[in-house]
Amino acid sequence: MEIALSQEAEEYIEIIYKLQKRNSVAKTKDLAESLHVVPGSITNTIEHLESHGLVRHEPYRGVKLTKEGERLALIIIRRHRLAERFLTDILKADWSTVHADACKLEHAMSKNVTDLLEEKLEHPKFCPHGNPIPTEAGLIEDLPTVALTEANSNESYIVDRIINEENVNLEMLEEKEIKPQASIQILKQDEKHFAVRVNGKRQELSRVAADCVLLRRNGRVDYAVET
Repeated sequence: MEIALSQEAEEYIEIIYKLQKRNSVAKTKDLAESLHVVPGSITNTIEHLESHGLVRHEPYRGVKLTKEGERLALIIIRRHRLAERFLTDILKADWSTVHADACKLEHAMSKNVTDLLEEKLEHPKFCPHGNPIPTEAGLIEDLPTVALTEANSNESYIVDRIINEENVNLEMLEEKEIKPQASIQILKQDEKHFAVRVNGKRQELSRVAADCVLLRRNGRVDYAVET
């Protein structure tokens, strides 16, 4: 039987999954920062999730999802990314604005609605920001990528996905034409800034912004974003 979780608890599980994918564990500081709360306020929710066998809290290290927690995380992420595709593909919303609305929609989507929406969308594999959509069986196609901050200078790449999907970040990247399938080349970097060439134009962005842009060397064409 499925565990009934609050919207807040679902948000925690989703964020923990994403942080765990990047850093192997969700540190309390990073979790609080991603949720826009103070670190001390997350204790009760973490204890609640741990009591249901969804996370393991390791003192001084952070939080990790259990197998059941990961299963639920993929269900939540599947709903979210299909909601984003609904907003962009059917309602024609701009790709840089849909994350916050999808966060609200995902909690109201039943399994039946999710399955019907996926069929209506013709089974997309990626969200508008390039992130893979988990299948109903909980499988996820996670192809090799490299963060822009770790890419080689003067080597050509394709933007694969954006992993910080907050509207302010996406709107900034859209202004610089940094979006899935854009060609990109690193021209110059220092401790705080990156200069890149995007679709032939020179752009500059901070290291924090660059760290959320993942690249690949070979193209992928099944989640086209309109320019």
